[in-house]
Amino acid sequence: MSALIEAKGLSVAYGPAAPVLNHVNFTLHPGEIVTIVGPNGSGKSTLVRALLGMVPAQQGNVSRARGLRVGYVPQKLHLDPNLPLSVARFLRLNRKLSGDEIAHLLSRTGASGLEKREMATLSGGQLQRVMLARALAGDPQLLVLDEPTQGLDQPGTAAFYRLIEAVRQEINCAVLSVSHDLHVVMSASDRVVCLNGHVCCEGTPSVVSNAPEYRALFGMGTQGALALYQHHHDHGTDHPDHPHDHETCSHDH
Repeated sequence: MSALIEAKGLSVAYGPAAPVLNHVNFTLHPGEIVTIVGPNGSGKSTLVRALLGMVPAQQGNVSRARGLRVGYVPQKLHLDPNLPLSVARFLRLNRKLSGDEIAHLLSRTGASGLEKREMATLSGGQLQRVMLARALAGDPQLLVLDEPTQGLDQPGTAAFYRLIEAVRQEINCAVLSVSHDLHVVMSASDRVVCLNGHVCCEGTPSVVSNAPEYRALFGMGTQGALALYQHHHDHGTDHPDHPHDHETCSHDH
């Protein structure tokens, strides 16, 4: 199966400083849900931006499937609160959408009836659902979520990831999610990549959560939260077996 995105030996640096990412290898296949976890400053958002071609590689290379359609939900949305911008206008900033198309997108993401609301007045959960609606407007093959639940409480986070799972099943897209902690996210994944400037370990959620290098970064306190939302995904013939599932983890202290 050909990959949607593949990085080989990827290193990224900002200016003369030490690399933020160092020789990272990464592959994402169609239909796969992959979560990148790591502490603050570990290079998670930089890896996503490099994979999408938003920042250049210092070393190595990134290849993307030809014509890859990506829907991107950023970590933060910087809007001038004094700028009058309705939800409908926001959704039309990058593409022409009819009123019916906007209504359908908002309905799919649980944000029906918000068309005329000003963006600056939305709650955190409403804003995330509107940004997800915008990401879905291009019928993406890959949905990228860069810490999309920052600022949401645990029930709000769980609800958002249940929504992501429903959307993924509906449109059969791959999902690449970034998080600084696991809580809900890890159990919603086929594969987890633990990053701290380089790939410390990767594999299925159970393999990574038991890996000593993961526990060195995150401690032991995340296990109870994993039950909040369990991901039920058919691990049938859709995905190749990943050789990393039993790989030992390495972390530079």
